[in-house]
Amino acid sequence: MWLLGLPWALALLVTVAASGPSAEPPAPASIFADLSPEELRAVRTFLMGRPELGLSPSEAGPLAKNSLFLVELLPPKKRSALRFLEHGGARPRREARAIVFFGAQAEPNVTELAVGPLPHPSSYRVLGFKGGRAVPFWARPMTRLEYELLHEALVAAMAPLEPLLREATGFGFQNCSERCLTFSDIAPRGLGPGERRTWLVIQRFVEGFFLHPAGLEVLLDHRDPDPRRWAVQQLWYNGRYFSSVRELAESHAQGTLRLARLPEPPARQLFSSYEPRGRFASGTPTEVHGAKVCEPQGRRYRLHGNRLEYGGWSLAFRLRSSAGLQLFDVRFGGERVAYELSVQEAIAFYGGHSPAAMQTKYMDAGWAMGASSYELARGVDCPETATFLDAHHLLDADGPVRFPNALCVFELPTGVPLRRHFDSNFQGGFHFYAGLEGRALVLRTTSTVYNYDYIWDFLLYPNGVLETKVHATGYIHATFYTPEGRRYGSRVHSHLLGNIHTHLVHYKVDLDVAGSGNSFETMDIRFENISNPW
Repeated sequence: MWLLGLPWALALLVTVAASGPSAEPPAPASIFADLSPEELRAVRTFLMGRPELGLSPSEAGPLAKNSLFLVELLPPKKRSALRFLEHGGARPRREARAIVFFGAQAEPNVTELAVGPLPHPSSYRVLGFKGGRAVPFWARPMTRLEYELLHEALVAAMAPLEPLLREATGFGFQNCSERCLTFSDIAPRGLGPGERRTWLVIQRFVEGFFLHPAGLEVLLDHRDPDPRRWAVQQLWYNGRYFSSVRELAESHAQGTLRLARLPEPPARQLFSSYEPRGRFASGTPTEVHGAKVCEPQGRRYRLHGNRLEYGGWSLAFRLRSSAGLQLFDVRFGGERVAYELSVQEAIAFYGGHSPAAMQTKYMDAGWAMGASSYELARGVDCPETATFLDAHHLLDADGPVRFPNALCVFELPTGVPLRRHFDSNFQGGFHFYAGLEGRALVLRTTSTVYNYDYIWDFLLYPNGVLETKVHATGYIHATFYTPEGRRYGSRVHSHLLGNIHTHLVHYKVDLDVAGSGNSFETMDIRFENISNPW
């Protein structure tokens, strides 16, 4: 999705603590630590210097080039890691995972490489898929460069529709500095192998533009590496399909088009803005702070690089650029209960009447879900007492990019006692009362994947319970309202349809309870009919 006037912010990889010279040996948890900025730069410098790869900078040049797209940690194999952690074996070789777009060759493809050893890489090897198949170039993720070219192609193609757009919305694409139109793109970019064409939802560029569709959706084919061969294949406007820009423009000029005129957006208190407004009927004051978290006697958890300790818990963590939070070597009372707990994917399936809505099936790891870890606000995203950690990502960029305050750690009152009992004497008194305060430690980050904001939590409880949570917030993925669209969603504003959809969140859970040779079994219940014996 293209944002006018906003810089591209997808560039990935995370480190919790910058590596530097030290007399002490690295902590065991550091085998799972994300790559430092120095390691990221070393990997990029090494690969850019390999003449057989023929790599060009990511941020310029043509699409049909060889470029480095992503660099992140390649975690060690579990067997090697356990030999090191449990039996004093050799420290696993530290390596990076690099994704390269080979666009400037006879058979363009996407290839994954293992690069090492770090911090001074000297070799690489291909990480192939089973069967030896390659990822075709047309299936690659979008880049900043392709989005820029997509925007240019759209602006040029929409020129004949400028009178229609100005009349219907008051906004436009041509010679635009304010009162501009923008777009959101959807995925997948095709219905079969080899396709790379995208439905673009045209929107007015105001605060919360996700909720301001203009009624126009455009199918643009951009498979060819040469943007001059890109073309609009179809359009949908206010419930009708058109085979070309010219057909839609002529329908408007002839007066046969049912125009969807949008009201002028207000200068203040736009319904889609985050500007606070309104009051509670109960009289609850909104100009004063509510309850806050405090640490009356200081912090009760410890951070050592990427190692976290709290109560009986200890674990290593990282923020994987491609997918998000990963926990490794999770122990309680010194005993490992899980080798890995990690976020893998977030998927959203949509239905709708417009072409963009009916085709939308987002797989957010392909949209840099782990690297969309933008700065957390103290006192809102995390309590004022939280510890904040920076992240460094290298994705679609010519160097690592720092994301300040991308993760936070804090202890949180649960508001419910961990356990309690009032032991009544049944004579109006009691024998004793006992209770333990409910507390949990929270490790948190967020993923802002365009309109959605996912808040990812791992919670550690003092009684040995570990919980994962995800909260979905931000803006809904919405389309233009038509009467037919009500079969597939709810009308949430005058020209806005909230489309029916389903979210699926996927985690990897590698439990090592009582050793790594365990298995997982599900139990079911069946009914037994018996006569009541009494």
